Amino acid sequence: MLTAVGSFIDARHHGGRWLVRIEDLDTPRVVAGSAREILRTLQTLSLLWDGDVTFQSTRLPLYQAALEQLRASGRTYECSCSRRSLAPADTGYPGTCRAGPRQPGATATRFRIRDGATVEFTDRLQGLRRLCLDPMGDVVVRRRDGIFAYQLAVVIDDAEQKISDVVRGADLLDSTAWQLELQRALGYPNPIYAHLPVVTAPGGGKLAKSRCSVPPDLSDPSQVLWQALVLLEQRPPPDLAHQQPRDVLEWAISNWKPSRLHQIATVAAL
Repeated sequence: MLTAVGSFIDARHHGGRWLVRIEDLDTPRVVAGSAREILRTLQTLSLLWDGDVTFQSTRLPLYQAALEQLRASGRTYECSCSRRSLAPADTGYPGTCRAGPRQPGATATRFRIRDGATVEFTDRLQGLRRLCLDPMGDVVVRRRDGIFAYQLAVVIDDAEQKISDVVRGADLLDSTAWQLELQRALGYPNPIYAHLPVVTAPGGGKLAKSRCSVPPDLSDPSQVLWQALVLLEQRPPPDLAHQQPRDVLEWAISNWKPSRLHQIATVAAL
């Protein structure tokens, strides 16, 4: 929710359009009605989007065409490694199948990064980032079950929708390196990135993936927005929490100061 509020305010402050994209590619894990609930929550908070909502599940031909382009240029290979057979997730893929699948059966498709490739970009909030791709390894762009991976889909969607600015959570900051490399391979322009802090649970992990995570209380949407502004270091006046959601957002858009989030990657839950 923090990312939705922050990205909406940032877009409106700069006179931009705010687009909503439903990432529903992982069909076995999609909960029936979840997209409808997400959109209802945004509407209740007066976070009104521009244009049509994009569902990634309707865009499979675009992803397939991009994958074929990468294959034709020699930038992909098939990988038979399972997650269980690999090292922990905090270490990159070692390139086991770069010369061909080691085992028979279903394979995933990996994007072959350039040896020694280093990606450098300036994030609007987190500052200059210089990431070496070798330790990260070759990223999966199509899973063993045939589902297109987030890293490929988001790159294609950003390019096809002509996204100028990507505003999202700092948990995705490092994976931006893979996306910039994919954009380079596909001949796409690079958007400008801004990574907002993610909310952490008392134990230190990401709140959205912890047992402490609960849906926002939509019975008081202005309070939800006010708390988000506090977490975003915007210092909203206390009485703002008792106004209408549109008034809270109007104040936030006029007084948006992203500089207060400089190099802040996490914030503790209230």
